[in-house]
Amino acid sequence: AALPEDVICKVHLKSFVEQQGLVGYDPNLDVLLVTEGKLRSLAELQQAVLQCAVSNPAALPAPRFPNFPSAPFCQGSCCSIVHVVSCEEEFQQQQLDLLWRILDPGAHTALQKHLVCGPVKVTNPSSPIGADQYFQLRKRQMYEASVMKYGELAQDEAWTEVIDTLTAAAIRFELLSTAHRSQITLDLEDSSISTKGTKSGAFVMYNCARLATLFDTFQRAVERGTYPPLPPASELNFSCLREEGEWLLLFNYLLPFPEVLQQAAQLPAPTKGIRITANTETVCKFLIQLSMDFSSYYNRVHILGEPFPHLFDQMFARLQLLGAVRNVFHSALATLHLPPLSQI
Repeated sequence: AALPEDVICKVHLKSFVEQQGLVGYDPNLDVLLVTEGKLRSLAELQQAVLQCAVSNPAALPAPRFPNFPSAPFCQGSCCSIVHVVSCEEEFQQQQLDLLWRILDPGAHTALQKHLVCGPVKVTNPSSPIGADQYFQLRKRQMYEASVMKYGELAQDEAWTEVIDTLTAAAIRFELLSTAHRSQITLDLEDSSISTKGTKSGAFVMYNCARLATLFDTFQRAVERGTYPPLPPASELNFSCLREEGEWLLLFNYLLPFPEVLQQAAQLPAPTKGIRITANTETVCKFLIQLSMDFSSYYNRVHILGEPFPHLFDQMFARLQLLGAVRNVFHSALATLHLPPLSQI
């Protein structure tokens, strides 16, 4: 039978999977009709891989291409390809994966993995909403919530960047706090966004900003001669840390943090199948819990005390501890591509 006019050729994916001994692909994959559109998608991905390898052969992600839901990660001389795809498009993305393997049997095509995301639903939608509308809605809600809390200060132009960062944090925590294979249901009502809630991205950013303010206040006091500079960690007396909250921060967050990062994602993936998991919810829940425990400690303990020499040992030990907490905040936020706020 003649091929349809827009079809260039057909390939037998099922036999290719069996010949190569590939595992994890949908058993219903069979004959694929290759069109110019599919070849254009492969050309875009090939170009992304080339740019990734040329621009930086280190382990850094290349820019994501908007027309092709895949992200290459350079590792030495080749790239691992991660297809970030919705569950509705998983089958079509596997077809493209296999077609690329057939047309270009290189090392990078053999390293393809798929990260499949569940659907995003909206509670009682009055009309369909796209990503741009969702972002603008959340930005407006965050602005209004900030004005309500901080008054005229939040209407200053300097707050534009703060509002943008808070909006990005709110959205990323909203979407990434759930396992990526699970469905997310968004509540778009104004009451769903707040600067006060303890389980939101805004709350995490607020506590990150509190730490920045603490160290900025300390540095200005040092410059005025109120306090001596913070000594090296090797000269500090950590036996001064007697508060339960201080040891809680150490044992529940500082020490386990490397393991949290290791659980979040592993590239290259250790399994033979094509699916990988990015446990973004692990990082989100870690940051929220850290923010709650840090906030409780910070509200209870006075860090910068009177400038008396006999109080400096305890103050310096606490500053060193909170400096490590600040580093954990920054590193964890960086995994979500969120910059730390220096002030709110």
